[in-house]
Amino acid sequence: MSVQPPLTDKNDMRISSVAAPVRLQVAASFRSAILSGRFSPGERLVEKDLCDLTGASRTTVREALRQLETEGLVELLPNKGPIVAAISAEQARSIYEVREALEALAGSLFVQRASQDQRDALEETVKQMAVAYKGGSIEEILAAKDRFYAVLLEGSGNEIIASTLKMMHARVNLLRRVSLGQNSRLPASLRELQAVIKAVKANDAKLVAKLCREHVHNASLSAFGKLGDSVPA
Repeated sequence: MSVQPPLTDKNDMRISSVAAPVRLQVAASFRSAILSGRFSPGERLVEKDLCDLTGASRTTVREALRQLETEGLVELLPNKGPIVAAISAEQARSIYEVREALEALAGSLFVQRASQDQRDALEETVKQMAVAYKGGSIEEILAAKDRFYAVLLEGSGNEIIASTLKMMHARVNLLRRVSLGQNSRLPASLRELQAVIKAVKANDAKLVAKLCREHVHNASLSAFGKLGDSVPA
């Protein structure tokens, strides 16, 4: 099974007239373009071109780029302007190290604090993940992973863990895209999360923490095995 890249065309970044603030729509459009690889690491982000792509004003585009700068996806260079950022191998290792520690703790707390509804919801997200993995769409897989972690973090009852991981969310999803882009990683990733669910049902907080840590560690090995010494962002 191969993971299919998202289809794009020249009009798919246009912003529609909906209730969400335009700045958030523009930021989401740029974020998606970076995470999908449409905008490459180091590529200049020319304001006029971005305005033409989205139909947004320069002020809105600048605000959106500043938002992505806080997420680590865009870098503003003196005398050059905004470019797509690149995560160094060392930065990627740091992200995985933080994820290992925090997600292991979140898993342990989930066992101790989550309601039965949250436990059921977590199991359901893994079932949805299995369907997404079979379909092979990286967008559906990432969406399923997002749902899993949203339930896990909510059930952990720790806002600091959730807010810390949220700050890294875009870069984490980029690294997930890289690690899950390898076909051999998909079934292993699913088995690891199914093991987490089994441990949750057994109320084994220590085992859940161990499995969550191993899941992140294995993802890091997969990503670095594919990327070598550099990680695009």
